[in-house]
Amino acid sequence: MGDQILVAPECSRGAHLLGRLVMKLAGWRVVGEVPPVSKMIIVAAPHTSNWDLIYLLGAAFTLHLRVNWLGKDSLFRTPLGPLLRFVGGIPVDRSRANNMVGAIVQEIRQGSGCAIVIPPAGTRSRTEYWKSGFYWIAVGAEIPLVCGFLDYAKKEAGLGLSFVPSGEVTADMDRLRAFYRDITARFPDQKSRILLRQEESGESGIQLSKP
Repeated sequence: MGDQILVAPECSRGAHLLGRLVMKLAGWRVVGEVPPVSKMIIVAAPHTSNWDLIYLLGAAFTLHLRVNWLGKDSLFRTPLGPLLRFVGGIPVDRSRANNMVGAIVQEIRQGSGCAIVIPPAGTRSRTEYWKSGFYWIAVGAEIPLVCGFLDYAKKEAGLGLSFVPSGEVTADMDRLRAFYRDITARFPDQKSRILLRQEESGESGIQLSKP
């Protein structure tokens, strides 16, 4: 990536202490480590509850990690908008998915470090396909996918498997499917199927320009 020191962006001491307090009061254990890279896409799965964001931020802050996360632009037009931005929220227009992927790739390439959290299901309800933007952002920016997870059965949250996607969609998705297979969502019946539409359609994905 050209960085001399591969360190992910750190949150403030105040955010770290707040994250530890939230997770302790909730009875959750934070596990895993931040990989030694300066840029990453954190896969947030499974996503079935509004509580997921709170625990996700609590876990990230506990690990000293400052994250950004993508949310529907409509959420940021509410009174909660300023707070959502303060805790790393970035509003996106999901109707312009392809343009969004390219724009984020360029921002990552030009930036010094980032940890962007993306829930590929895109909704708390069960879906047949994950949205593929998270994958093509990592491919285009040539940065790792890091498996973030919330296991409600064990009350564990953290970071696990980390790898730079190869562009071989099914092979890469098989690694994600294996990792998340035994992770329990808050509402298991709403857990989305881990599959990209491209795997069944044979589409090549989003075309991105090289730097």
